[in-house]
Amino acid sequence: MRTVSSPSLTTDLKPYPAYKDSGVLWLGEIPEHWEVLPSRALFTEIKERDHPEEQMLSVTITKGVVLQQALLADSSKKDSSNQDKSAYKLVRPGDIVYNKMRAWQGAIGTSNYKGIVSPAYVVQRPRDGIRSRFYHYMLRTPAFAKEAERWSYGITSDMWSLRPEHFKMIYVCLTPLPEQAAIVRFLDHVDRRIRRYIRAKQKLIKLLEEQKQAIIHRAVTRGLDPNVRLKPSGVEWLGDVPEHWEVVPLRRRWRVTDCKHLTVPFTADGFLLVSVREVQSFDLQLSGAKRTSAEWYSLLTEGGRTPKRGDIIFCRNVSVGSAAFVNTDIPIAMGQDVCLIRSAFQNQRFLNYYLHSGAMRCQLELLRVGSTFDRINVAKIKNLTIIVPPRAEQDAIVAHIDACVEALDNAALSIKQEVTFLREYRTRLIADVVTGKLDVRRAAARLPIAEEEPEPSEEIDTLTEEEEGMDAELDGTSEEAEA
Repeated sequence: MRTVSSPSLTTDLKPYPAYKDSGVLWLGEIPEHWEVLPSRALFTEIKERDHPEEQMLSVTITKGVVLQQALLADSSKKDSSNQDKSAYKLVRPGDIVYNKMRAWQGAIGTSNYKGIVSPAYVVQRPRDGIRSRFYHYMLRTPAFAKEAERWSYGITSDMWSLRPEHFKMIYVCLTPLPEQAAIVRFLDHVDRRIRRYIRAKQKLIKLLEEQKQAIIHRAVTRGLDPNVRLKPSGVEWLGDVPEHWEVVPLRRRWRVTDCKHLTVPFTADGFLLVSVREVQSFDLQLSGAKRTSAEWYSLLTEGGRTPKRGDIIFCRNVSVGSAAFVNTDIPIAMGQDVCLIRSAFQNQRFLNYYLHSGAMRCQLELLRVGSTFDRINVAKIKNLTIIVPPRAEQDAIVAHIDACVEALDNAALSIKQEVTFLREYRTRLIADVVTGKLDVRRAAARLPIAEEEPEPSEEIDTLTEEEEGMDAELDGTSEEAEA
């Protein structure tokens, strides 16, 4: 196993003195004094209902059981659970809860809260002699997720369901209670330290991003000469600008072409479509782009709508203001909710940096005031206020920003890779400990006596809401829900 240099973790862990074959593929060899039992011997399914006044809980892939209110607060999704919650299941602290449709993806965990969950969820209560948190760690390992997948039933992956009668048949380890406590203590300690370290790294990434945004904003609104003479821009939110720069509507220097407002059929192969998802970064991202047929490609690109290298694709719906520089010669067509911005005389990368600046964000926020829809029409896009330096100055500004951004992005990438490795290390370590590949009893005994409770995770998760497996997606109306 690789070791982590910082934060320093116990690196002298060794295997147990003696092992035996568990007879269970996903567990492999286990310590000789451990037992292997079916889950029905360790857990009892609970179907306690009629507690509609309790708070709603969610079971997520990345964090296990969380308060649904906290999850919705950081999400664009709305609570779509049933208004009548009398059929929802009561969860008590220490209960194991899992999402039947997503257990094979890791949507399982121990609850720290009292609350209720959808009738389509399964609540398992540990029997006497079981430390719930020990099984929280065990049941969230990738190996258990694969075992849950093997026992799940359904025609396709989006319909796979781990039913309670099948969960009961999955074999797991049973260790002596004092050993469960030692393992939990050790893993809580390690997990807490890694989370702290990751949070520190993520704060550093955020600072690098803020520095990048400051460099971009300064360069595209003031230029590179610190002694340049300024003039009022005539725009309150913009302030002063270099006196030799123009302040004009976008349409004066760039041509804006809307996409075709058509529902496009997708094909397995064919021509790539660029929609909202592909324009979330500075440069166009095509790895997940949909495709359409040659006939539809011709229809979508007629009238000068063929994106070419150097063009900018601008999002006018959902992620209003997102813009991407076309950096490919691959034939592509615009899908829905985007438009094309083009000029043969201006530096397109300068415009794209301006579109990503704080000045543009401020302008778009003002346009959205009073609107209940996160969208902007092409007429308003054409009238966006743009600062236009002479072309030679645009080129120099772009070269300066490119160099600064590359250095900052490389630093951020290095930190992100370190964070990824730490997460992988934590996952591997937990799996090795809860299945008995490493003996942590002595290490746990050396930990400080007064250990604080595990801190709530503040890590920035990159999974989508769909991957999080929210209750809003299983509100008790699914055919998998129990009567």
